Amino acid sequence: MMRYLINSKVLTALVLATGAIEIIANVQAPTLAAKVSREVPPSAVSRQLPTYIAQTSTTNSIDAVEKAVHNQVNQYRASKGLPPLTVLARMSEQARIHSQNMASGKVPFGHQGFAGRVTAVAIAYSSAAENVAYNQGYSEEATVAVQGWIKSTGHRQNMEGNFNLTGIGVATNSKGQYYFTQIFIRSR
Repeated sequence: MMRYLINSKVLTALVLATGAIEIIANVQAPTLAAKVSREVPPSAVSRQLPTYIAQTSTTNSIDAVEKAVHNQVNQYRASKGLPPLTVLARMSEQARIHSQNMASGKVPFGHQGFAGRVTAVAIAYSSAAENVAYNQGYSEEATVAVQGWIKSTGHRQNMEGNFNLTGIGVATNSKGQYYFTQIFIRSR
């Protein structure tokens, strides 16, 4: 639990297991505020603090969404008698960059640059594939993306393919839109 003094209000924040930050108290209490202001260094009390909290929460929730995609895809594969995919960090980095580029509008939604992403992973492979998704306004973003892939023949074939490695990247933009990229590779 952490306490912050902002504009004479004491905010008590709890970092949840998911990484999200929940404000559990927001009170105006001069006595408590004076105590907290002695405990919290002045550099930590600034107008930038709410932005920092929001960025931390978003970063952690993105990590959770990426892990949820991985878990759900592996659960689906297990239901089909297929082995789980292992996440390779450098593949996830490439997937994340592509999702960020789509979210920012730098590249259109789709598979533009796929060959370059696979090459950048720098691993010997016999086959590779990619799924992308986009959604907005759902509380279970990962589930919506994975269920959409399962309902699509081409995406489902990628999920069921003879792959052993994966990379997953998720990004959001200021409109609250989620962009997903999952790369699949069969290493040699």
